[in-house]
Amino acid sequence: IASRDIASRDIASRDIASDDIAIFGHLNLIEVSREFTRWGIGGALVESDGVVLYATGSWLPVMCNGAFRSDDTTAASEVVTRADAFFGTRRRGYTIMVRDLPVDDDLRRGCEAGGLEAFGDPAPEMFCTTPVAEHQPDGVEIRRITTEAGVIDFAAVCSAAYSTYGMPVEAPVQLFGIPRRVIEARHVIAVVAYAGTEPVAAAMTLLSHGIAGLYWVGTVQGARKSGLGRAVTAVVTNASFAHGAAAVTLQASVMGEPIYRAMGYDTLYHYQNWVRFMSPGT
Repeated sequence: IASRDIASRDIASRDIASDDIAIFGHLNLIEVSREFTRWGIGGALVESDGVVLYATGSWLPVMCNGAFRSDDTTAASEVVTRADAFFGTRRRGYTIMVRDLPVDDDLRRGCEAGGLEAFGDPAPEMFCTTPVAEHQPDGVEIRRITTEAGVIDFAAVCSAAYSTYGMPVEAPVQLFGIPRRVIEARHVIAVVAYAGTEPVAAAMTLLSHGIAGLYWVGTVQGARKSGLGRAVTAVVTNASFAHGAAAVTLQASVMGEPIYRAMGYDTLYHYQNWVRFMSPGT
């Protein structure tokens, strides 16, 4: 079934089937990728004939530039061909995120045939449908981000946290390069945890398709193993339910998966990143 057909269902109730959550979670991931193009300088979004192509304020090929099918019946070769043309003019690499579901079997084959490389471990798509337990570590204040200064702090936490995975420290700063637009996105819930005046952890959800997607959970290295990642995750998860989300979904990192599972998140499927690597100036 094409994703666009499922998206029209009424899910006002929280009694939502896992099959629907699987679809809505994927659509939410596409939606946040669209939003990323609006938050950084030089972002671009092209969408037509079942293909979504998004470029953010950062050149980084993973997380910051990519292609999706908005219609699962679109030929895989068409996705790769159009992505190559779109990102080739920008001298950027890009990622196609492929689910380990039958609906994406052709897309996986198309990425492989097109010369893209499987990168990293498959990331579990996880979900929960009920609020989770909250706790606030001593000496820390968790604040909802409502100012541009807060967005800058959010980006600073992500820069420090995601450098552990090899992400260039400038990438999150570039992604959130127009803080005003992040604040204006009323369907986004973002928090930063502060130890005194220092931002030490962050998390964000974006509401769409009747659910919320959890993104950019991170803790600076010096504050890890203190429960901060769990704390900010719980705050935005529960705030999303309070705003009417029927479920909260996420794509877990190796570091984050056991934390989410302990909180009550379960796995639906996995994403494999297929990447066309290209650096600026190539």
